[in-house]
Amino acid sequence: LDRGVPLDNPNALVALAESTDISLDCGPTYVRVVMDGRDVSEDIRSMRVSEHTSQIARVPGIRRVLVEKQRQIGRRLGSLVTEGRDQGSVVFPDADMKFLVDAEDTKRAERRYHEMLADGEEVRLEDVLANIRLRDGNDKAQWAPLIDSGQAIRIDTTHMTIADVVARMLEEIRRRRTGEQTPS
Repeated sequence: LDRGVPLDNPNALVALAESTDISLDCGPTYVRVVMDGRDVSEDIRSMRVSEHTSQIARVPGIRRVLVEKQRQIGRRLGSLVTEGRDQGSVVFPDADMKFLVDAEDTKRAERRYHEMLADGEEVRLEDVLANIRLRDGNDKAQWAPLIDSGQAIRIDTTHMTIADVVARMLEEIRRRRTGEQTPS
């Protein structure tokens, strides 16, 4: 968006994606997304970017380029945790552990709204919820078959804290390692 590439020009978008260096800067308590040497961790979660994500993601060439860049990062780091609707089915289909983490749209909007406020962004909760519902609709229409490969452990986080989610994931990892079955 900052480079002024027209969003209705798929060839220019693909060329930009191909020429952009994307990496992760990982520390003991943080992970930063770096594009062409610039930390964009907060930018990629902004309402401005979020409003255009579905439109850009529909460009097949963009998907191809970004999936390969994510796989390169995975190979370079060896082990990582990623988030995204197609991470376990498309980007890393051979991942050892896959979780499908979801929550009610109103709860996701509330969480996102508070993150954006903490980042200094001026947004309204209603706008964040509308954006989430729009993206959900677009994603389900286009990517529904890719979201759940049937291998992921589903976790509804609507009524969970971050600590609860992490504890549940660690329990599932322990179960997988010991061969114990997940309770229904």
